[in-house]
Amino acid sequence: METSATKIQIQENEFLACCGSTSFAKQMADLSPFSHLDDAIQAATDIWFNKVDVCGWLEAFSAHPQIGKLNSGSHRSETFSQWSKGEQSTAMATATSTTLQELAEWNSLYKEKFGFVFLICASGRSTAEILNELKRRYSNRPIIEFEIAAQEQMKITELRLAKLFSAQSSTTVAAEPTSAVAKAGEDRLSMIGAHLASPPNSSNEKIPQAPKRTRPPITTHVLDVARGYPAGGIEVLLETWKGALSGPTFPGSDQSGWRQVGSGKTDNDGRSNPLMSIVDAVTPGVYRISFNTGNYYPSGFFPFVSIVFQITDSQKFEHFHVPLLLSPFGFSTYRGS
Repeated sequence: METSATKIQIQENEFLACCGSTSFAKQMADLSPFSHLDDAIQAATDIWFNKVDVCGWLEAFSAHPQIGKLNSGSHRSETFSQWSKGEQSTAMATATSTTLQELAEWNSLYKEKFGFVFLICASGRSTAEILNELKRRYSNRPIIEFEIAAQEQMKITELRLAKLFSAQSSTTVAAEPTSAVAKAGEDRLSMIGAHLASPPNSSNEKIPQAPKRTRPPITTHVLDVARGYPAGGIEVLLETWKGALSGPTFPGSDQSGWRQVGSGKTDNDGRSNPLMSIVDAVTPGVYRISFNTGNYYPSGFFPFVSIVFQITDSQKFEHFHVPLLLSPFGFSTYRGS
């Protein structure tokens, strides 16, 4: 029996405050209303990485102020400006006149090299952390940095969508996403290539093989939707099923069938260090990511959270990003790209 859920209608200008791309905002508004936050984030991820072109990415980048200059940037939305100010609050609180000057100098160098503002999800990060990251990323090749900036924009968008939803609905344990936008993820570098390259002129041209990976095939991050920033310091464990059966069964299986693939801990950006090696083809099977949420929220409802998912043989060249959106009394997840 299908249960009714209150759908949340969000206007185009509100989506524009989440991501400064007008194309992104229009496409999100066309899909609104959404029943759950995870449906909105799933749709946003698909639109941002698969349907917004390079011009749309650059439009979104240009909407942001430089770190340390809250009044710069092209966006005129009061909500956008207030969110940017809040996201930079930790950086500004830890800044000195010396670090602000150095940050301004490196921002200028960065923009001169790459052609767009240095973009980073600044929530909860000090000026020193941001400055170190800026210096580290400055050495990247432009196409790599373009990809990283797009990832950072998506993290900012996720946080802002959570703020929109938190004002209108309570966070609940989400069921398996059924949104029509759910689809196989693509390696983002290949998508950038599709944005920048001309389409084939001949039907005789060979279809390219699966691209070489630039990161592990399974990744994760944790967002604290109750507090509105990334959740750092959470232990993460990745396992694969190696039991006698082809896979674990509902309501449960012999736990001895699970074998550890890798482990890690989320950083200040909510991202876990690599949980497995970079391989072209991931081994098909059933996987489980577990998060030690009890240490993060000692008085919360969940001592730990485990997410079980399946990778088929036809998906072995795809990327699987399995994030956790967490609050003390609820969590949700989705398949990202």
